[in-house]
Amino acid sequence: MGRHVQNVSIGYRCPNCNDVNSINANRIYNGRLMFACSKCSICGIVPSMAEQDEAYLEFLSMYDDGHVEKVQDLESVIEQEKLVRPLSEIKELISKNNAVSNKLLEEVLKSKQDYIVDFIVLEEPEPEMGHELKFLNIDEGIVSSLTQRNIQRLYKFQEESILQILEGKDVVIVAPTASGKTEAFCIPIVQRISVEATHFSSLRLETKLKRRRVFAVFVYPTKALARDQLPKIKQIANSVGLNVGIFDGDTSQSERELITRGLIPEIIITNFDVIHYHLLHKTRFSRLLRTCKFLVVDEAHVYTGVFGANVHYIIKRLERMASSATKQKLQIIAASATLPNAHEFCSSLFGRELSLIYGKGRKGKINLVIIFPSLHSQRSLMLDILKRLIKASHKTIAFSKSHLGSELLAFYSNKQGNQIRVHRAGLLSSERKSVEDQFRNGKILAISATPTLELGIDIGDVDAIISDIVPVNRLIQRLGRAARTGQEGYAFLALGNDPISQYYKLHPEDYLQDQEIAYTDPTNSFVKEYQVLAMACDKPITIDESSPFQSTLQKLISVGLVQISRGKFVPELGKALDVLWNFSIRGIGSRVDIIFNEKKIGERQMPQAIEELHDQAIYFLGGKRYKVTKLYLESPDNNLEKGSYAKLAAIPGDYPYYTKAIVDEWPTILEVYEQKTVFGIEVRYCSLEILKKVSGYSNIELGQEVTQGTRIYLESPLEFKFITKGLVFRAPKPKNVIESAIDDDDDYLEMSGYHATEHVIIEGSMMITGGSSQDMGGISIGSTGLIFIYDGSIGGNGATRTLYEKLDKAIIRAQRVVSECPCRNESGCPRCTFSYKCGNNNEYLHKHAAIEILNSIVAGEMTRVGEQVPDEKPFV
Repeated sequence: MGRHVQNVSIGYRCPNCNDVNSINANRIYNGRLMFACSKCSICGIVPSMAEQDEAYLEFLSMYDDGHVEKVQDLESVIEQEKLVRPLSEIKELISKNNAVSNKLLEEVLKSKQDYIVDFIVLEEPEPEMGHELKFLNIDEGIVSSLTQRNIQRLYKFQEESILQILEGKDVVIVAPTASGKTEAFCIPIVQRISVEATHFSSLRLETKLKRRRVFAVFVYPTKALARDQLPKIKQIANSVGLNVGIFDGDTSQSERELITRGLIPEIIITNFDVIHYHLLHKTRFSRLLRTCKFLVVDEAHVYTGVFGANVHYIIKRLERMASSATKQKLQIIAASATLPNAHEFCSSLFGRELSLIYGKGRKGKINLVIIFPSLHSQRSLMLDILKRLIKASHKTIAFSKSHLGSELLAFYSNKQGNQIRVHRAGLLSSERKSVEDQFRNGKILAISATPTLELGIDIGDVDAIISDIVPVNRLIQRLGRAARTGQEGYAFLALGNDPISQYYKLHPEDYLQDQEIAYTDPTNSFVKEYQVLAMACDKPITIDESSPFQSTLQKLISVGLVQISRGKFVPELGKALDVLWNFSIRGIGSRVDIIFNEKKIGERQMPQAIEELHDQAIYFLGGKRYKVTKLYLESPDNNLEKGSYAKLAAIPGDYPYYTKAIVDEWPTILEVYEQKTVFGIEVRYCSLEILKKVSGYSNIELGQEVTQGTRIYLESPLEFKFITKGLVFRAPKPKNVIESAIDDDDDYLEMSGYHATEHVIIEGSMMITGGSSQDMGGISIGSTGLIFIYDGSIGGNGATRTLYEKLDKAIIRAQRVVSECPCRNESGCPRCTFSYKCGNNNEYLHKHAAIEILNSIVAGEMTRVGEQVPDEKPFV
């Protein structure tokens, strides 16, 4: 029995055989308890209750009512409860996929703690091939360099890309990781530069240095990826006498001098942070960029949300400077992972239409197993698989969607004696490079990573990936890491203790259909103000150029940052640079520096910072935990020399808790952009002001997969106000639940139903939009029925715009999630109504009220938003 369920307690009297100590109590995934007698084999499963003794009394009541029966063995009960799949079905899956002799797969598939949702073998057909290199109109030097790498012919999509780029078309190449996208854009650009440089400037190796100029800018989202791709790009470029230079935050001063004053490269590799900075400050490097004719943006799918909105304007600024110098339109070539809305997204990101080219890559056979952890936690499942893979000497990457998730997985895995290191944003670049080198060289077999390693960094062979739940196209992107060199690979999708996982356990076919949609919002007014101000600093904006930015320029004039002079919009340079100094293109809002031992070790943007770095918060960084001793926030009454910062202190390794903020939020509608009717409810898409207040935190015990903890309140609550975008609607009243209630307070039932509905719709939307839960927040206003769902970024990031367009589908998905959950708890459970982001400790939730509300919406009950937000307690 110990193999099947987690034993909690032994010693209850059996009501059937009267043995005093024969009843064992065992906890199941969603808090339910299984009571079974070791003597007479009676067994019953009791709904989750706060106290185990209370659950035992419920078991006795079930026995008296005839709902407890003898069983042949616990395994049959577990199978009936759909906690594990019958062994006959598992054997059928193994046989169907020819995995009979695979010991690792057999062990995982025959686990007595997990429900195997599906086992699929992915074997894609060979990509369609194009012509041999000698038949393409490219330089013999390029052909020779490719032949040295054993490339005799290209894939069809590479050939198509080359032809369109040579014709001068803007294109976006959409293909999986390691499929050959770099060759698809590098070959034609090098070819065109070679021809143009030779024709116009006689640029070859013997050319005088002063005649050189930059023709192409290749942009990568990370410095590590840029350096990883450099050798490949250099080999192709050098074959025809072109030079390639890399210019970013890690480029030494001597290398910068060589690029800007000496051997000017025809191709520059950089990132958008560098371009933004150097255009703004009119540096010598920015003058080099003015001659570029080609812009390549690799991993374009990364530029979502606020980051994407900033990139949209940085490209406009670069094109503005380059076009005025070259008198030609900048040609844009983008490369992206597989996206269902690649054309729409790239058109928004780049502000123009691009020709779409799809490609496939070659990889070995991949065994994909989708697993639901029935009798232990998601983290325990991932740790168990990780341990098996390391024991079998398989090089493995375990992906988690959050910093905390990756840190906790490594924390527990190291405790088990496994050598594993963390790779995520927020770590020093030297630390991440050390992890990559150790993995590539075989010194470690496992990495616990956030999506940073979804990008195309070459870290050598990868045999297996373990992933928490992500949309299927993101999973495929991660699968591109496994079996890249043709070996058999493994991919384990670990479902979790959440509504989406519960749904996909019951509907695995929907998982393979639901895809992530990339989104950004270039209309973000805050981004636009900063970027138009930066544009004016790059070069004064003429009246002819100003029409798309008129309202923004007037706002900048009104606050004294821009003035009109001689028919141009000219910045008040000193003031403008002060405003732009602390502006991050990856987020908006003031920055909070993280200080340990008087050194800065990280930073967080507002408003997220007050939730993670409040006094006494536990903060994870680099596999270690720290406690925040004090958060200092800059304000008009508190002018800190260092700006806002949080001071951390070390804590003992056995400290038993981590923390989660208790948050209240109050919304105000500023402007309605659009409204429509979904089923019968009026829905408005609008500009919102959000007042966020952190009043305390919950201490959550390490190792406990719960979303509730002991509340502790701060002496001085923290507040932050910001403007964003979102949607609002009024949910119908759950009349039947209210009428059938005997002792419950009507207002409590109603507000708890709305709060649960808000949670479930946000969770349901993740499957429809593919959006990250970090990108959205939600608020339900007391017993009014008003539900707000907003972008978590200042100014908006496009997430709720996507939800607004697909709200009908998200509501239907939410209805199925909560209705199909087997839990019997009034408040629901982590697999239906709970949210790990809940700022109210997952209190004030009512599952059955939420079911009635969602049913009423789908049935077409009509509601209207109204004109004012009532002053009632909000739930988030």
